[in-house]
Amino acid sequence: MSEQQAYPRFTPEMKKTHKILIPNMAPVQFRIMAAVMKQQGYDCELLENCGSQVCELGLKYVHNDTCYPALLVIGQFLDALNSGKYDLEHTALIITQTGGGCRASNYIHLLRKALAKAGYGNIPVVSLNFSGLERGSGFPMTLTTIRRLLAVLYYGDMLVSLRAQTEPYELNPCDAERLQNQWLDTICGWFLEDRGWKGKEVEANMPLIAADFAKIPVKRAPKVKVGVVGEIYVKYSPLGNNDLENFLRSQDCEVNIPGLMGFVQYCVYNFSNTVRLYGGNFFMRHASGVLLGLIEKLESVMIDSLRSFGFHAPMPFRELVKQADGVISTGDKMGEGWLLTAEMVELVRSGYENIVCAQPFGCLPNHICGKGVINRIRALYPEANITPIDYDPGATRVNQENRIKLMLAVARERLAEREGKTPERPKTA
Repeated sequence: MSEQQAYPRFTPEMKKTHKILIPNMAPVQFRIMAAVMKQQGYDCELLENCGSQVCELGLKYVHNDTCYPALLVIGQFLDALNSGKYDLEHTALIITQTGGGCRASNYIHLLRKALAKAGYGNIPVVSLNFSGLERGSGFPMTLTTIRRLLAVLYYGDMLVSLRAQTEPYELNPCDAERLQNQWLDTICGWFLEDRGWKGKEVEANMPLIAADFAKIPVKRAPKVKVGVVGEIYVKYSPLGNNDLENFLRSQDCEVNIPGLMGFVQYCVYNFSNTVRLYGGNFFMRHASGVLLGLIEKLESVMIDSLRSFGFHAPMPFRELVKQADGVISTGDKMGEGWLLTAEMVELVRSGYENIVCAQPFGCLPNHICGKGVINRIRALYPEANITPIDYDPGATRVNQENRIKLMLAVARERLAEREGKTPERPKTA
């Protein structure tokens, strides 16, 4: 029996008997995803546990040279299993696999080994992927499921963007946060009732959401605008980036974190781009184009909804691809690859020229496509104010935040020069 077959798999029968624990990478998007899974008949829970013990458990059962996100996800799972909250004979875990050359494709094997070492070798692991990996996982990826998940990501990305563009200017504290939570409850309710995800429904709902945020009383004033890019887990997860978004809010910044849907589009695009550059299966190239077309319809609805009510909208993906021109090849597709570079260029051109590039220490794709292209971007766009921040078990939060504060000090000086004012003193966290 092979090593892969030796580990327990999540079978269709377990759908009725097991609770699935979900790691919390993107809190807003994954909360809606949990509702989709519940509607499909799965008993699931989005993990909220965090703290130093999560990292310590990851270090105990995963080699410290392993990618920091893998260490944290595995540590979060083990901490949850150790908590005593779950029936360990009827608990399963779910993890995503990209299917690319990044080490993330292999997290599932690291997780299974860690579970066995920790005495949880009976816990099955579900693979969520679009690449045909782990086909016997008991979580079939049907066309209907894919359409639901696409709607999940666009709703989630839109809610994150609307709150980020409203909260720094709101007259009544917490208005944007409350409204985001209200819409999260509403959207999750839709998915639990198996509605709200079809094209016409999304087309009708998104303008309503944008209109609601546009009603929040605000006072628009010049603020430092900061974009956040980087490795996908560290970019979105408060556990992975030491609550970076809230730290930037505490510094009186408007934060722009490019949507999770962009990474999905990047992965789909890369299927056809691989065939174009290196040859391969024509069917794969055609299927990639069809799926991108389906995604574009939802993308245009979100973009139009945001713009109609005066909010900044992300660049359409077909335009985003072009932002890498002259900086990096789209054949560079390990990890976040050319997307990381393209997002930095888009942010600079959109007025979010102050950028935190969040990367796990030792993540080669991010060091090449993030840190490695910064000088080239600065040469093309002198206003770019980019600082790369490494996240790993040995990095201290104080050091990370001090480096970000230095970047913000430059940003405030430039903003003051444009406004003809004296730079404001930074707020303490």
